[in-house]
Amino acid sequence: MEEDLTLYKVVVNHEEQYSIWPADRENALGWNDAGKQGSKAECLAYIEEVWTDMRPLSLRKKMEEDERNRRGE
Repeated sequence: MEEDLTLYKVVVNHEEQYSIWPADRENALGWNDAGKQGSKAECLAYIEEVWTDMRPLSLRKKMEEDERNRRGE
C-alpha cells in the first residue's frame, strides 16, 4: 500500500460539520478552513477532538428552543 503524503486541511460548514480536504485545493462551496492542516490522521484526530456533537447546528438550536419553550422560558 502506498503511503498518503497528501497535506490535508480541516474544513467546516455553516452547520458546524467537519471534513478534510486536500490543502492545495480550493474549498468546496460552503466550506471554510477550520485552521488545522496536516496528515490525514492528524486532521481526523483534530476533528474527533473538536466535533463532539454530530448534530447539525440548526438542529441543536431547534432542540434548545424546544426545551426552553417546554420549560416556559
